[in-house]
Amino acid sequence: QVQLVESGGGLVQPGGSLRLSCAASVSIATFNHMAWFRQTPGMQRELVAKITNGGSTLIPRPVKGRFTISRDVAKRTVSLQMNSLKPEDTAVYYCYGYSDREYWGQGTQVTVSS
Repeated sequence: QVQLVESGGGLVQPGGSLRLSCAASVSIATFNHMAWFRQTPGMQRELVAKITNGGSTLIPRPVKGRFTISRDVAKRTVSLQMNSLKPEDTAVYYCYGYSDREYWGQGTQVTVSS
């Protein structure tokens, strides 16, 4: 059974950094691509970073230059480095993987507040 488990969320002050990790129960090489999404109450999930099986990355404009996605195939993890955090980055962050179907983690809360 494929499972994705996020960790690393928490409370951080504006301008601070956090690193989220997503641990997969299977080799991440089996995924066509993996990504991080975020969601705030009443809003749709928003893509914040994507990495393909070939290692190509996509960072949408709202977080470009502040967020970085990386992966460690040996450790079965995908990470999201978030720098220069803003209050509007506050959300639940979800790990996502696509192979034969979509897989989602349970989410981790990130709160940016002074």
